[in-house]
Amino acid sequence: MTELSKIRSDTIAYRDLFLRDIPMMDVRAPVEFAKGSFPNAVNLSLMNDDERADVGTTYKEEGQDAAIAKGHALVGGAVKAARVATWRAFAVANPEGYLFCFRGGLRSQISQAWMEEAEVPYPRVTGGYKALRRFLIDETDRLVETRNFIVIAGRTGVGKTLLVQDIQKAIDLEGLANHRGSSFGRRIGDQPTQINFENRLAISLMKAADGYEGPIFLEDESRRIGGLELPHALSACIDKGPAVMVEESLEERISEIHKDYVADLLLEYIEARGDGGFEAFEEFLLSALFRVRKRLGQERYLVIDQMMRVALQKQSSQSDDSLHRDWIGALLQQYYDPMYDYQLSKKERPVVFRGSRAEVLEWQRSYHPA
Repeated sequence: MTELSKIRSDTIAYRDLFLRDIPMMDVRAPVEFAKGSFPNAVNLSLMNDDERADVGTTYKEEGQDAAIAKGHALVGGAVKAARVATWRAFAVANPEGYLFCFRGGLRSQISQAWMEEAEVPYPRVTGGYKALRRFLIDETDRLVETRNFIVIAGRTGVGKTLLVQDIQKAIDLEGLANHRGSSFGRRIGDQPTQINFENRLAISLMKAADGYEGPIFLEDESRRIGGLELPHALSACIDKGPAVMVEESLEERISEIHKDYVADLLLEYIEARGDGGFEAFEEFLLSALFRVRKRLGQERYLVIDQMMRVALQKQSSQSDDSLHRDWIGALLQQYYDPMYDYQLSKKERPVVFRGSRAEVLEWQRSYHPA
C-alpha cells in the first residue's frame, strides 16, 4: 500500500481545515458550487448540473433506490472513469485533503467508494458543506461577540485601506468584497457571491484571532459594500466600536485618490481590456459620477462632469493625467466630505487616537488596551 492510499479518518475538525487552508474537493454540482463554497475548495463534481437534475426528479417521483440506479446509469463507464481520474489527480496532489458533498451523505459516500476502488481512499468532511457553512456563521457571531475591534475611520482618500494592509491583525473588507465601497468603488471582475463573501470574512476573522488576544482592526464601512452586505452584528460593531481617526491634508487625499482611481485603475483596465482599456476606464469614471448626480445636485454635477471630461481628453491626447486632480478635489469638498461629516455626526463611538496614517501605524504597534 502506498503512502497515499493509507486510510485517514473522516474529519469534524472544521477549524483546522480553515486555519491551515487544507485542500478540499467539493463533489457537489457546479450550480451548487457557484452559489457558495470555500476558498480552499475545488469543484470536482460527482454529477454535472443536468445529471443532478435528472437524479433529483427520479428521487421525487420514484424514491432513493431508483435515484441511485439513475445516477449510476448516468455516471458510468467512460464518464465515471474520467471523473475518478480527476479525483485521483487531486488526491495525489493533495494527500492531506478531504472531500465533501452537501451534507456529507450519499454523494460523498459514492465518491469515496469509487476512489477506494481506484486504490486512492480519501476521507470526507463529516456533515459536508452544510456543517462547514454553519460552523463559519457561528464563528463570525462568536468572534464579533467576544473579541475587541477598532475601526479605522477618516475621510475619503486618507488611505484607510493602506493602513489595513499594513496592520497585521486587520481585516480587508473591501478586498474580500472586491469593491472599494462607494459609487467609484467597483473593481474589474465580479464581486463574490454573498455566501462566498461571508465565508471568506469568517475565515479571515478566525485567522486574525487565532493565538492572539489583542484588538482586530476593521476599515470603517457601511452595511453594504457594492452589492454585498456585512453580517449585521459586525456592521453594528463598526458603527459603535472604538475608532482611530486618520487625518491627512486635502492635497494628500487628492494624491491618494488620483493614484488609486486614475493612474492605477487605468493600468488595470488596459491589462484587462487591451486596446479598449482607456475607453472602458473613461466610461467607468463618467458613469460613477453620474450615479451620484442626485445627491451632488444637478448644477454641481454638470460642472464636475465637465472637469472630468476635460481631464480625460487631455489624458487621452497628451498622456497627461494631471487635470484629474481638479475634479477629485471638487468631488471631495462638495460631496464626500459633507456626506462623511454628516454620517460621523450620527455615530456614537469613542475615538481612541487621531493622527496621520504614519502616526496611526506607529500608535497601533504599541497599543495595549486596558
